[in-house]
Amino acid sequence: MTRRYSIAAIPGDGIGKEVVPACLAVLQAAAARAGGFALEVTEYPWGSDFYRSTGRMMPDDGLATLRAHDAILFGAVGDPGLPDDLTLWGLRLAIAQGFDQYANVRPVRLFPGVASPLAGVDAAALDWVIVRENSEGEYAGHGGRAHRGLPEEVATETAIFTRRGVERIMRFAFRLAASRPRKHLIIVTKSNAQRHGMVLWDEIAAEVARDFPEVRTERVLVDAMAARMVLKPRSIDTVVATNLHADILSDLAAALAGGLGLAPTANLNPECRAPSMFEPIHGSAFDIAGKGIANPIGTFWSGAMMLDHLGEGAAAALITEAIARVTAAGLLTPDLGGTATTHAVTEAVIAAIEGRNA
Repeated sequence: MTRRYSIAAIPGDGIGKEVVPACLAVLQAAAARAGGFALEVTEYPWGSDFYRSTGRMMPDDGLATLRAHDAILFGAVGDPGLPDDLTLWGLRLAIAQGFDQYANVRPVRLFPGVASPLAGVDAAALDWVIVRENSEGEYAGHGGRAHRGLPEEVATETAIFTRRGVERIMRFAFRLAASRPRKHLIIVTKSNAQRHGMVLWDEIAAEVARDFPEVRTERVLVDAMAARMVLKPRSIDTVVATNLHADILSDLAAALAGGLGLAPTANLNPECRAPSMFEPIHGSAFDIAGKGIANPIGTFWSGAMMLDHLGEGAAAALITEAIARVTAAGLLTPDLGGTATTHAVTEAVIAAIEGRNA
């Protein structure tokens, strides 16, 4: 019997409207080649254009609508004509927090044919996974402003660290590290300067570590971690960090692996009490929107992560292997120094999945 998965596709803004349709074509090719399952896709036109016509980034019943799906494929959000906090909190964060997608997973890989800005780095040196706490921390949205427009105006942004929130992301990260060959986890902190929330973060990490004696751990300050990613990439395997720290470090990691256009994200509800969401980490990139040159690989890899999450690992591998064959052949978009179009890369990846010449 054919397994059927209901997928919500939200292209969103800018180049999201180009890379999500491309990814859906790649996903369907992988499903056809792997066999045994089918994807039933519903597209939702939510985002900044939707806001201009309705006053909301998504409908009031948007979360209820999405809950009926098995997974969400997301493009990008952000519009130069609208405040960033409005667009982000109105759509992407509303979904991630509404569905308690507390584990943000960002793998890092150097594909063949892609140059890293780090001299002498090969694929073995850049094979990382960064786990980002995705529900609280510095992005909890707790704070406020007073005395607006006056000389004494004040704004507060309070980071929130709860025992439940920290423990569950630590356990997720330790399980992931334990599943990888090197069994090594770096716990990123800043407890030398942030003396309350980050000290709790460290303490809970040490408590959880006792349940995973097979995992070698290190505690590294975030600034030292940024330097280590550049200077000693081979010393890194699995990393766990707070919402803000991992957000910054994962963008640095993507740049070291060739660029943001290559990088995927999984926003997971690990207990599967709600659908998880998969997206590239690049933004809406309005400067290149509509030109047909957006790099779709980060979205393709995100789609592969979605298939893996759904239990279709063979189909997911077809996509990542096809990406590697296409990049090795030198078919690269302008952000990677090439001249290929979004369409050309998409067709080449589909051809590789189908067993035709890439």
